Amino acid sequence: MTVARRQALGLLASTSLLAAAPAMAAKKGGPLYKDASAPIDLRVRDLLGRMTLEEKVGQIIALWATKADIMEDLIFSPAKASKAYPDSFGQITRPSDRRGAAQDSNQAGGVGARWRTPADTVAFITAVQKWALNETRLGIPVLFHEESLHGYMATDATMFPMAIGMAGSFDRELMREVQSVIAREVRARGVHLALSPVVDIARDPRWGRIEETFGEDPYLCGEMGVAAVLGLQGESRQIGPDKVMATLKHMTGHGQPESGENIAPAPISERELRENFFPPFREVVKRTGIAAVMPSYNEIDGVPSHQNKWLLGDILRGEWHFDGAVVSDYGAVHELDTIHHVQPDPEASARAALRAGVDCELPDGMTYRTLVEQVRSGKVPLEAIDIACTRMLTLKFRAGLFENPWPRKDYDALTGNAEARALALKAAHKSVALLKNDGTLPLTPGAHKRVAVIGPNAAIARLGGYSSIPRQDISLLDGVKAKLKGKADVVHAQGVFITQSEDRSVDEVLLADPAKNRDLIAQAVEVAKTADIILLAIGDTEQTSREGFAKNHLGDRTSLDLIGEQNALFAAMQATGKPVVVLAINGRPPSYPAVVDGCNALLECWYPGQEGGTAMADALFGDINPGAKLPVTVARDAGQIPIFYNRKPSSRRGYVFEDISPLFPFGFGLSYTTFSFGKPRLSASRIGTGGTVMVEVDVRNTGDRAGDEVVQLYVHDQTASVTRPIKELKGFERITLSPGESRTVRLTLGPDAFALWNIDMDEVVEPGLFDIMVGPDSENLQSVRLEII
Repeated sequence: MTVARRQALGLLASTSLLAAAPAMAAKKGGPLYKDASAPIDLRVRDLLGRMTLEEKVGQIIALWATKADIMEDLIFSPAKASKAYPDSFGQITRPSDRRGAAQDSNQAGGVGARWRTPADTVAFITAVQKWALNETRLGIPVLFHEESLHGYMATDATMFPMAIGMAGSFDRELMREVQSVIAREVRARGVHLALSPVVDIARDPRWGRIEETFGEDPYLCGEMGVAAVLGLQGESRQIGPDKVMATLKHMTGHGQPESGENIAPAPISERELRENFFPPFREVVKRTGIAAVMPSYNEIDGVPSHQNKWLLGDILRGEWHFDGAVVSDYGAVHELDTIHHVQPDPEASARAALRAGVDCELPDGMTYRTLVEQVRSGKVPLEAIDIACTRMLTLKFRAGLFENPWPRKDYDALTGNAEARALALKAAHKSVALLKNDGTLPLTPGAHKRVAVIGPNAAIARLGGYSSIPRQDISLLDGVKAKLKGKADVVHAQGVFITQSEDRSVDEVLLADPAKNRDLIAQAVEVAKTADIILLAIGDTEQTSREGFAKNHLGDRTSLDLIGEQNALFAAMQATGKPVVVLAINGRPPSYPAVVDGCNALLECWYPGQEGGTAMADALFGDINPGAKLPVTVARDAGQIPIFYNRKPSSRRGYVFEDISPLFPFGFGLSYTTFSFGKPRLSASRIGTGGTVMVEVDVRNTGDRAGDEVVQLYVHDQTASVTRPIKELKGFERITLSPGESRTVRLTLGPDAFALWNIDMDEVVEPGLFDIMVGPDSENLQSVRLEII
């Protein structure tokens, strides 16, 4: 019997606890599962013992398009719900959207008409819960889930910088603070489960979902993931009144797909999985009470993740002892049949996913709806249903749904308020990275009498994927105008359009007309000639970098450089002879070699959130000093892919005609001040295989401005029984120093920092010599040697 199976059976049987349950129930004078003071496992067992097969299966399905079954237009109908679901249902997908309504937009993305108002959402959730508690046999509340990648994906909620930008902050506490506000806004409307965070490492910038990740490094992804989950859930297994349960996704290999295409096979060995792709997930499971895990769409070694018993059973539940729920990605169980062709029909797909350990099928439970009949026909054991239902009920008790399933009356005051907007601005400040500067930045307000703000991303607030409509958003143009009001003239030109529309929900992405763009470039040149400096906002749109969730809704690309006529626009701006400061507003890394070579300064802003315009203006004019770093290696050319800093020593021999080096290395970022690093010092030059060592380094601000530096600590195993990366990030700390100020930064390395998976696939620390390297990025490092005996 596997560890995972023993663990599952443990959920269902404990002689002493089961014996105690009737006495406890009698003492309280009611069903034990309704006793808030009783242990959760006893409450779950008591409730499970009262449920019919139909009620159990109902708890492991959800409603999305099938919300139509329970609504009259957008209004919840108790009569329709009771008729369609006499045994109730467990979960509702995205209550904030209009899916299932008569006039809905049945797109997975999109804006505007597809959203309910906050008041409508709260009314809908309230009505559903009243029905579930009062008009179903057992009164089991419904679990609602929403997306919250970088903000609650619902109207009026606060939109923070995209995940990849937040990772560039290298600030754990900031991440936790941001996720705490997201949790508060989600929970206020009566939602208890968030489908976030994403801890896939991303090694292919062609992949449109790279923006959703924390970058390429396992350690950074793990640290950001832990901070995000603690922000969303808190530190207690039972979540507090302003917290939500988090969902760790997507397990795994999602971020290095074949050809860079979403859901494509991940050609990754077990060693590569264990060394790089598993660690972020394991860290979150080990260090938090993560409530749920979502498998990835892709296959690994011929086995799709949603039927991978080794992945979800032996590894996740067995080796890591995860005891939460596994929830499917949208439609992924059905795709075992329709895309992967490893199952012949929906019924078989349901059996395979359930057998692998998928406890709930999202978004509509279309294959799991067959499970009642499959149990009755003997194709599925009742025990398998009991295990999945137990895990989903446990989530509901952990969330406190049986005690308080209601939205807060003050939800409006808790959403998109001044505190949240201030935090969104702070996060945007800390996510901006300075990648090039010839001394042009920072600008002085009024020093340039006319400032031209030009480009397709200048007058629009780009929020990125998984966004909704916040109460306010600020474009670069808005931010610069506010900054220079009464001090300089600000002129604007579109320059080019990237795509023909701005609706990210559209399936077909159509590039803007080149002829019209050439006319717009000519107009922009005339505007630029009248200015003293050009601020050029270029990059991506929510259409050109996005999740490709269907063959008719693509989001991945073969090229990395600017698309459309953006390079031509830059060349035209450069030809004016005016200083050109580029603001890259994007979801993909800035692989723009011509722009990098020719601009005077470059700020990587990512999708900076709703307050991004103010943050970018503050960075341009020196009100803040950029201190973010790149969470990815930036390729010069798509031919270099995959390119990542923690490579093996046999890689990167070189190309015949091209530069092998990246355009920018991992961890890179400049400042308006300068910093010096001393040589790292060790608390001991020799430790045992189970020992720890403290690394100290002195860092000094040698410039004339206060600024932030990220101290990065890397490790290299000089000789090992299996090949090892040339360096691996194992620690970091972001610090703020005043001009002339010095600080000694101390980072501790334990056995985890030195462990490897040996030839027998055992995780061990091998004796030997290690280089301990410290610096401001992954290339500019000073080292000291450590011996492990």
